[in-house]
Amino acid sequence: MLANPKQIRSYFTDCQEAMIGRIHDLVVLETPTSDKQRLDAFADGLAGVFTKLGAAVDVVPVAERGNHVLARYPAPNAASNVKPALVLCHLDTVWPVGSLETHPFRIEGNKAYGPGILDMQTSLVLVEFALRAVRDLQLNLPRPVTVLLNSDEEVGSQTSEALIEREALHSAYVLVMEPPIRGGLLKTRRKGVGRFSLRVTGHPAHSGAAPQEGESAIEELAHQIIKLHGLNDLDAGTTVNVGMIEGGSAVNVVAASAYAQIDSRAWTKEEADKLEAAIYGLKPVNSKTELHIDGGWNRPPLERSATGAIFERAKQIGAQIGMDLQEGGTGGGSDGNFTGALGVPTLDGLGMPGDGAHADHEHILVDQIPVRAALLTSLLLEL
Repeated sequence: MLANPKQIRSYFTDCQEAMIGRIHDLVVLETPTSDKQRLDAFADGLAGVFTKLGAAVDVVPVAERGNHVLARYPAPNAASNVKPALVLCHLDTVWPVGSLETHPFRIEGNKAYGPGILDMQTSLVLVEFALRAVRDLQLNLPRPVTVLLNSDEEVGSQTSEALIEREALHSAYVLVMEPPIRGGLLKTRRKGVGRFSLRVTGHPAHSGAAPQEGESAIEELAHQIIKLHGLNDLDAGTTVNVGMIEGGSAVNVVAASAYAQIDSRAWTKEEADKLEAAIYGLKPVNSKTELHIDGGWNRPPLERSATGAIFERAKQIGAQIGMDLQEGGTGGGSDGNFTGALGVPTLDGLGMPGDGAHADHEHILVDQIPVRAALLTSLLLEL
């Protein structure tokens, strides 16, 4: 039984205005994935915040992206060999610098708007204030807490995947601070995300004078696109989308080359493996052309085998603070896909309810700030 759920809820109700102020402060800093200078400054600022809260903080340097931050918060009364909790957040957003001019931070009724406010600047504030509550209310953590803030989640976490997996393997469980599904549902399933490329090589020829001497890579690519889209299985939730194509050199030349980029999604590793085999098993319709396939799964599926038990426990904890937690799945991936695939208990969607991630109407629901902060704090105290 949670020590004092009413005290925790009351703490965050009293802090709500301060939390909104912090959310504003982070949103207006603007941190697109591509801007290393801004991300590094942002990381340094948050490193200072967590240091003041009593964490041992390391800023992890990254050459090609923004730096990452590891904050290790102690649990003085815990056994020395107990594994920590791992809380995953990301610093980067999809919004370019200057977005505030057209999408300013503002509050309209129960909605607070701003670029990146939902995904996921507000989550950073939830984590900060959860640790403030532990300090201010003198609460006893059952295990240390590691907070990992990476700078490249929005582009696939290429520079942070190994760091995420290393920390997860040394942790008891993982809490992922992505926003919940519409309606506040926690995410217990996520599709795996695959990225493949297909390059077709043909033979050029003059399209008017000697078309019979050419083998069109564009024509072959068209055949392959039909095959690829034929791999869609909506009942199983398996999807394939050829999202970008290019090819040819001139309108009067039989195309010698053509290229496609392919997005693929699947709920389970079994389906993902099956789909990858089908993509790599493509054969040319025109045997005089060649297919060159590359790529793979950059995020494995997050399956309920890794999330079910921790969700059921979270549901019990949430009930103590007046929440009726529900679950759902989404086709998008997160860093929780990596940790769940390792078999580490993972719970996703613990950020702020709202809507419009990456869209013009991106917003959070202001009245949900206290209860979501209380949920995160309660999980850290009880799990």
